[in-house]
Amino acid sequence: MYNTIKLIHVGSAILSFGGFFVRGILLLKHSPLFYSRLSKIVPHIIDTILLVSAITLAILSRQYPLSVDWLTFKVIGLLFYIALGLIAFRFSKTNRIRVIAWLTALLIFMLIVTTAILKPF
Repeated sequence: MYNTIKLIHVGSAILSFGGFFVRGILLLKHSPLFYSRLSKIVPHIIDTILLVSAITLAILSRQYPLSVDWLTFKVIGLLFYIALGLIAFRFSKTNRIRVIAWLTALLIFMLIVTTAILKPF
């Protein structure tokens, strides 16, 4: 069961990253696809699956934020990623801020994944 949940988690992380990347490109190109209903709903579904699978893995492995350093780092990174995504896609007024927030969010996402793979601390 653990391996199945982990596969779901990794798969949804890949889909989440890909979707975030594509939505950023669509936004920067001022594409009407960015504003489509599908573009607004699907990321929430994927991210919900990602979050539920993460919580399930934490429970199954008995590794929790604040007790496991690398997992704490991932959660803090997730909060920054969400905040930067909101800035990039909703709250920024200029393209420059959008691009900086979007690229920084992509970098944070990669740090989260690297931490999950390497578990450096």
